Amino acid sequence: MSKTHAALATALVLAAGLAACETATPYQPYVRGQAASGGYSETRLEPDRWRVNFSGNSLTSRETVEGYLLFRAAELTLQNGDDWFAMVDRRTDTKARSYVQPDPFYQPWYGSGFGYWRPSWRYRGRGFGWRTWDPFFGDPFFADRYDVQTIESFEASAEIVTRKGKKPADDPRAFDAHAVADSLRPRIQYPAAPK
Repeated sequence: MSKTHAALATALVLAAGLAACETATPYQPYVRGQAASGGYSETRLEPDRWRVNFSGNSLTSRETVEGYLLFRAAELTLQNGDDWFAMVDRRTDTKARSYVQPDPFYQPWYGSGFGYWRPSWRYRGRGFGWRTWDPFFGDPFFADRYDVQTIESFEASAEIVTRKGKKPADDPRAFDAHAVADSLRPRIQYPAAPK
């Protein structure tokens, strides 16, 4: 294999890996260390009681994560030969991370060539007295030169109890597994088949 072919093959593999990162989490089992992050998992607590989780990446909406959790609960109920399930406990957690990226145009005049030295000066703020400006602690003059981005991802979990027979009509926490699976199935996005 020539160097050109090897470089092309490497570029294709990297492009495929990046493309996998640029999509919302599909409905898939969660596998630790898997390239595409997120998916569903469950733990059997008792013969008819389960803890079900669905974790999405930063491109997966809260609505999708909660819908996939509900679909997994219905699917698990049906796989075990039961007809309905009740949500005993349910919650959705949000993980938020903020990143601050300075404007690259703004940095070069005191960039990495100066080590730990950075410019700073004192100024008199109206009604505040003397203040110090330092690029590490905020910038009242050049605040628009920083891009602050917050990235959120969601994880939903529920404890469910599964049962056979007809769902109780007076329990708002009870769901007919057949009806839930049928109504949510058209909105489920499965992972793309490997090529």
